[in-house]
Amino acid sequence: MKLKISKTKQEVAVDFARYLAILIAARDKVHIALSGGSTPTVVFDELAANFQPDIDWTKVQLYWGDERCVPPTHEESNFKMTVDHLISKIDIPAENIHPINGENTPEHEAKRYGQLLDSSLPTENGLPRFDLVILGLGDDGHTASIFPHQIQLWESRKNCEVAVHPESGQKRITITGRIINNANIVTFLVTGENKARKVKEIINGVGEFTNYPASLVRPTSGKLLWFLDVAAAGLLT
Repeated sequence: MKLKISKTKQEVAVDFARYLAILIAARDKVHIALSGGSTPTVVFDELAANFQPDIDWTKVQLYWGDERCVPPTHEESNFKMTVDHLISKIDIPAENIHPINGENTPEHEAKRYGQLLDSSLPTENGLPRFDLVILGLGDDGHTASIFPHQIQLWESRKNCEVAVHPESGQKRITITGRIINNANIVTFLVTGENKARKVKEIINGVGEFTNYPASLVRPTSGKLLWFLDVAAAGLLT
């Protein structure tokens, strides 16, 4: 595990965008699973505004680690957020974009997207392998859309599962732990003082960390990076 701690949320975005540009430049093709949330929004804005000359997006295949079961034009759609802040502003072929269809029946879409990963991604350890999985961290310790009350989904033998938000009851499609931990590189993007306690418990292995799905992120490659701002890292020891 490696930590990159920046002063502000915007500096986290710059540091991660620079890291991503270097990663893409070093490969002929890059398969990336994207995250929703507020920090990726700032990262996407930074990539679109200041890294256009540095990234050959024709080499990049975009997927999503999770998605709400809503239409792609819905304000809660992770796909819409990515379109608004990144895809609409860069030159990436349409065939390189692989969204989760939130309008499909959830169980059908989880199966379909799992099959897409099998057919589209390179294989390692007998499983589909992303070059990079980008994750966020929820206030409750969830990541992707695997929540503490459904932490058993992490160990699913399926590539994707249907998850249920514990408060709203909203259904979501999420990749599972076996796909996340099989990635070549996994990165967390976490900012804000409200995340500091969960960051401390997970990284320092204290408190109730075993109840949090994010604590189960342990890529077999050994390549796990946390991009944090000072506020999110403030309680680390």
